[in-house]
Amino acid sequence: MNKHYHFIGIGGIGMGALAALSLDKGCSVSGSDLRSNQVTERLKERGAVIYTGHRAENVQGADCVVFSSAIRSDNPELAEAHQRKIPVMQRAKLLAELMEGYIGITVAGAHGKTTTTSMIANLLVRAGLQPTTAIGGIVTGTQAHAELGTGKYFVTEVDESDGSFLYFKPRYSVITNIDFEHVDFYHDWQTILDTYRRFIRRTEEDGVIFAYGEDERLMDLLQKSGRPYKTYGFSDQHDVYASNISFDHFESQFDVFINGENSGRVILKVPGRHNVANALACISVGLELSVDFNVIKESFKGFWGVQRRFQLKGQANDVWVIDDYAHHPTEIRATLEAAQSFKRSLEAANGKEKARKLIAIFQPHRYSRVQGLLEEFAASLAGSSDHVIITDIYAASEKPIEGVTSERIHERIRLLTDKPSCYLPKDRIVDYVLDIVKPRDIVITLGAGDITRISDDLLEALKSSPAVADKIL
Repeated sequence: MNKHYHFIGIGGIGMGALAALSLDKGCSVSGSDLRSNQVTERLKERGAVIYTGHRAENVQGADCVVFSSAIRSDNPELAEAHQRKIPVMQRAKLLAELMEGYIGITVAGAHGKTTTTSMIANLLVRAGLQPTTAIGGIVTGTQAHAELGTGKYFVTEVDESDGSFLYFKPRYSVITNIDFEHVDFYHDWQTILDTYRRFIRRTEEDGVIFAYGEDERLMDLLQKSGRPYKTYGFSDQHDVYASNISFDHFESQFDVFINGENSGRVILKVPGRHNVANALACISVGLELSVDFNVIKESFKGFWGVQRRFQLKGQANDVWVIDDYAHHPTEIRATLEAAQSFKRSLEAANGKEKARKLIAIFQPHRYSRVQGLLEEFAASLAGSSDHVIITDIYAASEKPIEGVTSERIHERIRLLTDKPSCYLPKDRIVDYVLDIVKPRDIVITLGAGDITRISDDLLEALKSSPAVADKIL
């Protein structure tokens, strides 16, 4: 009899990927979530049984119940599984078990995991290596974020947020960076570094770690680890590095130097210096797997990014609307810098018809993150945007923390800059933007919560708002 897995929170990207791989392996799959989305609809089309809402009876008949760290211990399905003595398994542990028997390629780090994993998976597919993949985002132009391949490689991003990446023992490991993130779990820098030190030791002794060489903390850990590693970055001290970088609209170009030799120019269909770094990680892995460099270059021409990673939602009344998942100050800063580069390219293309301003709409994610990084949030938003709108904190699974509010971020922004800024509830944002926006402005929504819906609503409102087009330029 096929094993029956039940996934609590099956609509999440990570859980949905595991459910899809389980279906590929011939298992029966059921799962529950609070609401349907594109992940649950696709799983339902493939034969999964999907329940809306969490109820104890949903786990009936399951051989194993899978949960993530976002699921509270008092969840009725998890409690029922314990009551019935149904085996329960953390999401990452199941993913690690699915990787057994493959050559594992994992991508870890505070930022850039999903894009880097997607680039590597895309490369291996283009190279004919038929990898198995599990990605924490939907790649633009595709529907699958997990796929069972017939090859020997298994490519996945692994989650440091709850320490669960320690379940994995990969042959090859990419570490994009280390940052003060997931403060609800780690609380201090030393715990973060100690956990990454343990993860580095999990890489197989005959494997290789590919590391972002500009990260001093990461380099210090690697130099003391005794594990073989290679670095990528933006200077000639690295095994693979980029030079002569340029940006044009949504495109990035750069020369790639491998062991000091210029190997040619790469064209990316995604913008930003941070995406150049992600591409360098992909190049490093490809070279280690003996993929021809011309194949590596060609793979980037067919990579159009990941949904909610600097995703162009559309253009209406000559206003550009972009959506991004950035929810940490480092990510916000990198995303807004990419947006400013995009703005400059529009200005250069239009000559005297200058883009007027970059309007950033930010939804903070988790009270604990705001509490731990309040000053950093304010600085990242104030530095690279022309007009900032802050809305209420998306709680995720957290309870409110007294005194931790979006208004406090706004107060700090006002101390740092004279540029326009405001706090607004979500239901007032679209009308406010319609009032202030002018043709050739760029509007970007930022956050890991449901702020993406604002970008959709705004785009539709712009399409039906002739008043924007009539504004004096």
